[in-house]
Amino acid sequence: MSFREKIAWLSLIAMVVAYGVYFTLVSPAFLPAGASTGYFLALLGGILTVQAVLVTIASIVLAIQTGRDANAPADERERAIARRGAAIAYFVLMVGIIVVGCVMPFSAGGWHIVNAALLALVASEIVRYGVIVMSYRRGWHG
Repeated sequence: MSFREKIAWLSLIAMVVAYGVYFTLVSPAFLPAGASTGYFLALLGGILTVQAVLVTIASIVLAIQTGRDANAPADERERAIARRGAAIAYFVLMVGIIVVGCVMPFSAGGWHIVNAALLALVASEIVRYGVIVMSYRRGWHG
């Protein structure tokens, strides 16, 4: 498994776990009565901090274990896989942002819109990393 594939797996798993926890805790079933802006900001800040620290530490460990592969420039196949993931994720992001920016202002407000925008970003990144991982697993060559 190449260094870039390992990083894609790491990022994918970290995002699913971190934002799975966040969106579970802000769902109506778990949301404390009268949750304030401070609650949402503290929860999101905590989740982002933990995710960033864990991904950074794991990336450093992977780079040390992988050695020269971590510093090698991306080859044509790796660049094609990254482009494919970004192209597909772009459409997921656009649909999400259209819903958030053009539909939701007429029916929701405040943190519902913020969380929906965050969900659109997270969903597009999960799709991007998912496409990258699947492309490496299936041996996609563009």
